[in-house]
Amino acid sequence: MKTHAQAVVIGGGLIGCSILYHLAKLGWKDVVLLERDELTSGSTWHAAAGLHGLHDNNNISKIQYYTMNLYKELEKETGQGCGIFQPGALYLAQTEEREHQLRIQAAKALYFGVGFYELTIEEAQAKHPLVNFDGVRCVMFEPDGGNVDPSGVTQAYATGARQMGAEIHRFCPVTGTLQQPDGSWIVETPNGNINTQWVINAAGLWGREVAAMAGFKLPLQPTEHQYFVTEAIPEIEKLDFRLPSVADRDGEYYMRQEGNGLLIGAYEKNLKFWAENGTPQGFGHELFADDLDRIMENVMRAMDRVPVAATAGVKRVINGPMIWAPDSAALYGPVPELKNYFCCTGIIPGFSQSGGLGLMTAQWIIDGEPEFDMFPWDLTRFGPWADKKFTMEKVADQYSKRFAIHFPFEERDAGRMTRLRPIYQKQKDMGAVFGLNYGWEHPVWYAGKGKVGHETYGFTRQPWFEEVRRECTTLRNGVGIIDVSNFGKYRIKGAGAADWIDRLIANNVPKEIGRSCLTPMLGVRGGIAGDFTVTKLADDEFFMVGTGIGERYHQRYFQMVDLPEGTTFETITDDYCGFNVAGPKSRELLSRLTQADLSNGSWKFMHSRQITVAGVAAIAIRVSFTGDLGWELYVLEKDQEKLWDALLETGEDLGVIPVGGRSLGSLRIEKGYGSWSREYSPEYWPQEVGFEHLIKMDKPEFLGKAAYAKIKDKPPRELLVNMTVEVTNADASGGEPIFLPDGTPVGRVSSGAYGFSVEKSVALCFIKTEYVKPGAVFDIAILGKPHRATLLDGPAFDPKGERLRA
Repeated sequence: MKTHAQAVVIGGGLIGCSILYHLAKLGWKDVVLLERDELTSGSTWHAAAGLHGLHDNNNISKIQYYTMNLYKELEKETGQGCGIFQPGALYLAQTEEREHQLRIQAAKALYFGVGFYELTIEEAQAKHPLVNFDGVRCVMFEPDGGNVDPSGVTQAYATGARQMGAEIHRFCPVTGTLQQPDGSWIVETPNGNINTQWVINAAGLWGREVAAMAGFKLPLQPTEHQYFVTEAIPEIEKLDFRLPSVADRDGEYYMRQEGNGLLIGAYEKNLKFWAENGTPQGFGHELFADDLDRIMENVMRAMDRVPVAATAGVKRVINGPMIWAPDSAALYGPVPELKNYFCCTGIIPGFSQSGGLGLMTAQWIIDGEPEFDMFPWDLTRFGPWADKKFTMEKVADQYSKRFAIHFPFEERDAGRMTRLRPIYQKQKDMGAVFGLNYGWEHPVWYAGKGKVGHETYGFTRQPWFEEVRRECTTLRNGVGIIDVSNFGKYRIKGAGAADWIDRLIANNVPKEIGRSCLTPMLGVRGGIAGDFTVTKLADDEFFMVGTGIGERYHQRYFQMVDLPEGTTFETITDDYCGFNVAGPKSRELLSRLTQADLSNGSWKFMHSRQITVAGVAAIAIRVSFTGDLGWELYVLEKDQEKLWDALLETGEDLGVIPVGGRSLGSLRIEKGYGSWSREYSPEYWPQEVGFEHLIKMDKPEFLGKAAYAKIKDKPPRELLVNMTVEVTNADASGGEPIFLPDGTPVGRVSSGAYGFSVEKSVALCFIKTEYVKPGAVFDIAILGKPHRATLLDGPAFDPKGERLRA
């Protein structure tokens, strides 16, 4: 075994072997995989190994199609069979909401140019004559759906990696990982140690244990999961074609042909956790005792749908472990608190995602950033607050609702009350309905004082639509208070503070005390890694505000720029709360609570001061994400309640009300303001989102400058634009495909809402540059059906920006 390597992959399951293969394919040949047992040990070998392409997230759809197409290439390249069966998959809808979901997916398939289309019941019956279609209102067919052989695919990745020079060592458990002063790692094993530039934790069921060796925790929890295979069924033996799999999500089971029988599996309500206190080191290819009674309710629905299943005996039961993250998505990416430590764990539909995960991992390690924005899977979406209690509650919810529809704006009840601000109960008394934002309970809308808000979800407009209207209208006509405590907040202090920020951000650092600036932070490829408001508080002190969900994510970029000696960087999100007081009467309200001169002549837009409001020391910035006149006020958490009470009491005669996050979404979209992870991400170039004027290339250096220099003169591939949409019962929410009237796909929605100030459905969209022309018309697929949209020459609301500068 070699003693030095560019990267060491820990874990010889499906994902680990894919990562090894892709590292070698992208040019890193000096790479090693270490497996404690045999390849596929753990959860890979017993997987049902289904294939599907479409996902609610467009980038995940892309990597799933990459994965599905890769398997055939792997077979040709390595000579190792992957056991590929692609007879297609039938997706059934028994409810109106499920039909909406399937039609939305079918529209996305047209955008991607892949197969997913509606069949008549008669056409579906011809493809699967054993299905009882009673109660089914819609059937979609995915021609590429099917399954693969778990061991075959894993061995194909391993064979391909070896052929390119990578090494694999089986029965070689990792016993320690030690970070070295130069950032490299020593990986310890009974067979010797390896010094490596990168450690990659792809340990699957042992992901927690491997993470602990490096001194951190991963929010993962294994469960048991069962499926069974029937004896041969005569009706299947007589067929001269393979049956498509059946995706009857409303029935909460999955089914496909296996041999001449059927494979049936389910995610039951009364799930069973496993290895709560750690995965046993000696576990390998074992299974648990059969417990079919636990899934029998689901199985009975499967037998109602395919009656011949009830006539067959059970040939084999598989009851094995799976390991879950709190939201059932991968825990993926470099660990910000460590150098050169990468995780890729908690993958559930691994056989649909393995290739894409391997490719993105290799790109990230070798190139410094993947080509796609992977934030939905980024492990930084969770922080230390995602403890064992939170993880187990969320995993229980995700497992038992595996096939439930994920609606726009949906907030689940599990894992709540994790992080609370002092005014939580007072907000609740005002009728607040809360969502989860990086662990914080955060108001999304208010039912009104003394009322209890009842949340509903769907693809169409919900009853809370009218409460959001009330909030938006009140703010636009008067004044509203938005809790922005969930924003990420940072203090940079010391003689080198200005120098450090100047080398981090692309815009110029404010030179004068009391000035603020909006600035992008560029990524490794020159895209938008973050957007911040930077305020100069003193000659040696700055206050920076960014998105709350990106707080841990952005640490990776902050660490790329060395802090000068004597300069400190501090995350102060937990210590400070914030309110955005916005609307045409915001100046009048705040003037009653402070001695500061708030007049336009004295306090202009994007200026700031440290003032006293209602007896509370505050950092006040004249800016508002609503696009209206307003100030953001940041105070110590201990003062939040006092300021909240004063704002509401003093502004009572002005009609002040609290305003939630969904209203803020509507207000910022009708104003044309982008949001990080939707309109701004490393995937998008500054000139594509209107940020090119904020990039100051005359600065000596800043993060991403060289990468941006290579792309700044390239024409935008797409442009971020504003649209209005002709629709009466639903609004775009993000991800909807956009077509020309002739059906040519040309773009997608990034954010959408109803704009109550303009009384129109509005959307922020990315459109291929050659089709961007004010007044041009398009079709946006809302509820999977075309709705006419018109491209605007600017924001729908206040296009000249007069309100926020009033």
